[in-house]
Amino acid sequence: MAKKILLIEDERNQIILISETLEKEGYEVCAVSNGEDGLKKLQEMDFNLVIVDIKMPKMSGLETLANILGQRKNLPVIIYTAYPQYKTDFMSWAADAYIVKSSTGLEELVSHIKELIGV
Repeated sequence: MAKKILLIEDERNQIILISETLEKEGYEVCAVSNGEDGLKKLQEMDFNLVIVDIKMPKMSGLETLANILGQRKNLPVIIYTAYPQYKTDFMSWAADAYIVKSSTGLEELVSHIKELIGV
């Protein structure tokens, strides 16, 4: 059975790119466009890992991360964002990884996922 990843990302092109990449690696991806919807999905389904962007409508990725950890303390969370400056934010330290979107970002993302939950 494929491992399930919840992707919380507001940019459509990123959703498509990340989802296709992870599905080729054998993961099942459920994508939502904001933190509120992500938290609802976490209550409805079991996931092996969450990927969250930082700058999103309704609720920031850091707020979403805090809520996820409040609900499911042991669920691995990876921050995947275009903003390197939030890496020093204390709340971002709670994530299992902080990856900046770049030309090698997707490879790094896949590598961290495999380290955290396997294939």
